[in-house]
Amino acid sequence: MQKVISGILESRWFWFLARLCLVVMFLASGLAKLIDFDGGMAEMQAARLAPAALFNVLVIITLLAGAVLILIDRAVWLAAGILGGFLFLTILIVHTFWNKTGAEAQISMFFALEHIVVIGGLMAAAITSHLRRKIAGLSA
Repeated sequence: MQKVISGILESRWFWFLARLCLVVMFLASGLAKLIDFDGGMAEMQAARLAPAALFNVLVIITLLAGAVLILIDRAVWLAAGILGGFLFLTILIVHTFWNKTGAEAQISMFFALEHIVVIGGLMAAAITSHLRRKIAGLSA
């Protein structure tokens, strides 16, 4: 059984599946903001980010470029840092549970906690990518 588990954990397909699961929300959000640009701008306006169009474009680029870099397993450390920073900023700008009350505060806190969990996943992916490349003898 240990051999089977090791084989799965060391396989390229499982590593790709892990990266895909990690970035699906970034891909979906980036594509949604691209396809429904006005909706993305409305999100930026709700967050009081101006000019909304510029921030929407920057967010689209951040989400899609970060997700693609992780998917192709290139500069994962950079993509994870950028996406993690993005998530941290969304906590500070959008999910300010400390400034809210009642159900709104609770929902914002849950979103903030979920963002922190994803930041941890991004950190783990960066570490894993680095170590896999090091083991394979590739430049990290």
